Amino acid sequence: ATAAYRPLVSVYTESRESSGANVKLPAVFRAPIRTDIVNFVHTNMRKNKRHPYAVSMKAGHQTSAESWGTGRAVARIPRVRGGGTHRSGQGAFGNMCRGGRRFAPTRVWRRWHRKVNRNQRRYALVSAIAASGVPALVMSKGHQIDEVPEFPLVVSDKIQEYQKTKEAVRFLRKIRAWKDIEKVYKTQRFRAGKGKMRNRRRVQKLGPVVIYAKDSGLTRAFRNIPGIETINVEKLNLLRLAPGGHVGRFCIWTESAFRKLDELYGTWKHPSLKKRGYNLPQPKMANSDLSRLLKSDEIQKSIRRRITKVLRRKVKRNPLKHPLVMKRLNPYSAALKKSVRNLSERRRAAREVLRKKRLGEKVDEKELEKAARVFGVKIRPYKEYKAEKAAKKAKYHEQPKKTESKTAE
Repeated sequence: ATAAYRPLVSVYTESRESSGANVKLPAVFRAPIRTDIVNFVHTNMRKNKRHPYAVSMKAGHQTSAESWGTGRAVARIPRVRGGGTHRSGQGAFGNMCRGGRRFAPTRVWRRWHRKVNRNQRRYALVSAIAASGVPALVMSKGHQIDEVPEFPLVVSDKIQEYQKTKEAVRFLRKIRAWKDIEKVYKTQRFRAGKGKMRNRRRVQKLGPVVIYAKDSGLTRAFRNIPGIETINVEKLNLLRLAPGGHVGRFCIWTESAFRKLDELYGTWKHPSLKKRGYNLPQPKMANSDLSRLLKSDEIQKSIRRRITKVLRRKVKRNPLKHPLVMKRLNPYSAALKKSVRNLSERRRAAREVLRKKRLGEKVDEKELEKAARVFGVKIRPYKEYKAEKAAKKAKYHEQPKKTESKTAE
């Protein structure tokens, strides 16, 4: 993406009044804003200030221990020699042992620092400068700039001659940048965690950065204001312009520093005068406002119409669970289901009639016949059933019993 730009930028006095002078916007503010490159370069540059650290080379090995070998039904880890104390016989040296060394202990010859391509460093710095001129990105970083008159903010060179902090405070109040300093005061707090023990007790948010061309006392005037930083335009640092790897730092430029940017970073017509062989990165798009481009009449006329028809996948339903689907497959299924339901109701009624009959309750003969037809059985009168049972019993008793005769030899 590239920043939206104006051809001229107003120069303001220390009392927030326009001085009448206008400065041509440097080409660096129209450079592409590549947040991915900024983040990558910031991550690697930040590693170059790390101090080597390591555990002691002797840690975990300052004991006399030897393995007991095999055949003792214990692990073969080295064990402390001697006796008369709990320590004797305990495992030593290993990373799984109490008092042993850690696995892969840290060494001071680790690769602490990173080499970053010079052109990449310059690209990231150019992106950070371009992003500092976009109010939306600066506000998204958390800076309070609602009442700042213009972006990028350029002020007269008179502030470079400030000697006292009260002059700097008066200047920040006049240009309506003091709200950003108040935000810094509100965020002053103790650091969470162990860092409190390591000389980094307090933390706070960052305020604006003042970029100057010549220091005639400016750094001393601003250095006691919390959150604010000062930096020379010829020594711009990505770690200051994009802290945390995020673009959008609130920058206050002096007029002389602002005019030097074309000389330092060049334009797309002329290379840099201070950086040998350096050309400003060319954006891939002249206008990065994609929504505006896509909605333009020229593009809308040449592209095909939007497809409004929505094709949805046909849902396959189980006919055994959805009656309407089953009816569509088998129209007779509804009648069959109804007949089965009627049959079950008739059987339930017939079962109740037969239960009453079995218990000896009075039952209507027509209902009894209907129940018999449902189950396909023949219901006989009780007297006939009793007589048939008695006849079977008598016939059983009339039969001669079979006897086995044994012949004696």
